[in-house]
Amino acid sequence: MVNVLVTGGAGFIGSNFVRYALQTHPDWHVTTLDKLTYAGRKENLHDVIDDPRHTFVHGDIIDAPISGPLVEQSELVVHFAAETHVDRSIMAAGEFIRTDVEGTFVLLEAARRAKRLRRFIQISTDEVYGSVPTGASREGDELKPRNPYAASKAGADRLAYSYWATYDVPVIVTRASNNYGPYQFPEKMLPLFVTNAIDDIPVPLYGDGKNVRDWLHVDDHCSGVELIIERGVNGETYNIGGGNDVPNVEMTHRILRELDKPVSLIKPVADRLGHDRRYCLDTEKLRRLGWAPRVAFEEGVRATVDWYRRNEWWWRPIKERDPAFRDYYQAQYEQRRQ
Repeated sequence: MVNVLVTGGAGFIGSNFVRYALQTHPDWHVTTLDKLTYAGRKENLHDVIDDPRHTFVHGDIIDAPISGPLVEQSELVVHFAAETHVDRSIMAAGEFIRTDVEGTFVLLEAARRAKRLRRFIQISTDEVYGSVPTGASREGDELKPRNPYAASKAGADRLAYSYWATYDVPVIVTRASNNYGPYQFPEKMLPLFVTNAIDDIPVPLYGDGKNVRDWLHVDDHCSGVELIIERGVNGETYNIGGGNDVPNVEMTHRILRELDKPVSLIKPVADRLGHDRRYCLDTEKLRRLGWAPRVAFEEGVRATVDWYRRNEWWWRPIKERDPAFRDYYQAQYEQRRQ
């Protein structure tokens, strides 16, 4: 068995990767390490939590006595664990620096000691490039993060690279575009708008809604990471993008059409501070390894909307009873309506 450590494996992308890994690699034993903050939930792993090839460990990556031995006994580490929401980073940046940068440092220090480690995959984001008015970001472009979340990810991204350059730790960095799919905490745009619209609650659209994001289905992200594990080169960075550059307002209309809801549900709110206008990734480097997205955008959005429609058991308790969601929503949207 290949021992694989997935940090943040109870979060949105991490849980989808754990599921994907167990389905596609019968020779892998996957250990999930997650501290179960508001967005990391065991419910995200409900169908694999008792799989004999899966072990769940409740712990914080920054806690070296817990995370260190897990890294040292692994052949593959896929590091998803992070604070991820831009709006929360604007409200309070400290936790992002602690988890995203210091937590990554703790894991990398353990990776230096590891004898069996073949890959350390540092999961980064397209947001490290900053706003891109035209063209597409390539892996060698300057990093210009413009919010605390993006800056914390850029710091972890370059710290991981430095451990390859300095200590020969087998690090590969990935930078993915805007993920969508099942099990995404409903503070993020797509699940928030879908679940609000299901209940005929206004959907809060930032500013003029013309900010552009490249949408990547989470399964395509997982397959990209899988290929990078198999064929990537240590010390390199690979962009993973869906090639679906869509303004937020267009995405909002698409969601409402899927649910047969009126556009009158759209309610503008004051724009996010420092809101990046556009992200776009050049993915040629990864495509040369043999990767291409498989989930067609229209089909993927339709399936994702349908997943939230069919799985109220998963999101309704969050929206109705979780103070982490309620307090955030009140501060972020109710007080900012235009």
